[in-house]
Amino acid sequence: MLSRLCSAIAVTAALLLAGSARADLSESLKQGTPDLKSIGPLGFGPDGVLFVGDPQGAAIFAIDTGDRTPSPAGPFKVPNVNEKIAATLGTEANDILINDLAVNPGTGNAFLSVSRGKGPSALPALVKVTNKGSVEAMKLNDVKFAKAMLNNLATGERQKQDAITHLAYVKGTVYVAGLSNEQFSSTLRAIPFPFSDKATATGIEIFHGAHGRLETNSPIRTFVPFEIKGETNILAAYTCTPLVRIPVAELKAGQRIKGTTIAELGNMNRPLDMIVYNKDGKDYILMANSARGVMKVSTEKAESVEPITKHIPGGGKAGLTYETIANLKGVMQLDLLDKEHALLLVKAEGGALNLESIALP
Repeated sequence: MLSRLCSAIAVTAALLLAGSARADLSESLKQGTPDLKSIGPLGFGPDGVLFVGDPQGAAIFAIDTGDRTPSPAGPFKVPNVNEKIAATLGTEANDILINDLAVNPGTGNAFLSVSRGKGPSALPALVKVTNKGSVEAMKLNDVKFAKAMLNNLATGERQKQDAITHLAYVKGTVYVAGLSNEQFSSTLRAIPFPFSDKATATGIEIFHGAHGRLETNSPIRTFVPFEIKGETNILAAYTCTPLVRIPVAELKAGQRIKGTTIAELGNMNRPLDMIVYNKDGKDYILMANSARGVMKVSTEKAESVEPITKHIPGGGKAGLTYETIANLKGVMQLDLLDKEHALLLVKAEGGALNLESIALP
């Protein structure tokens, strides 16, 4: 009886500690109005906290979405979501640009970063979409938020659009890819959350097999965190399309490191978005591309595959293998919806954008 009582007390204490840890995390957010200059990549953390990239403002915001209620069970299918978003924002579909898609893992609701207008003067908007088709413009004033400024972002007119290309929250850290104004302009930043002054920015060098050379100025386009023997790695995709493994333990402030190229997936192509998932006990990457459809990449040899260090001519492929999912066309963005489904932003014939869920292939 005493041992059971002690066990119960221990479990209760653990739950209380976990609860207080979560409360401490949310306490870092203060009520106010985020001064977003632009809106780009999105990534969810715990408890409905959404991380938002602001390339124009050289900042990352953590915003409490207040999204705590799960969507009803059922498939996600919202046709013409661009038109619905435009109507919600009081404009036309050709006047908005959807920059990124993120699913709140706690509720299954989709959030999209939207630019209203064109160029640097475009107005940022954050939109929530449910699987029942409701579209809501999230208020960006008088919310709980925190802000982390990013030093030395790229400032050139062409480079600035790639100052923040992708971000993800992993185990208390927000990882941010993009271009800086350093000599090694391809940069991967690690920002502890709650935000502090202990952020690091590391220059990344890779060998690009299709180009046959080392590169330091091409940004990571999209990435996923991936565990190898209990250690977190970043699997990063670049234009034309090398896939590179970067151990996060090597990310040090002011340092320059070389990632390991583990795949060449074909040139004349730009990766758009990617997720990692498990099916039948094996891990895969699902990657949407500008010219090569949706790839299902096996990660089975992500640690052991021979690194690519030589020129691969003629759009050849090497390293990790993949298959093209032929029935998935026009995919522009994707995110995990749950363990068995992904949510896709799909460009249909005629230009309409649809949000739709699929079973993971």
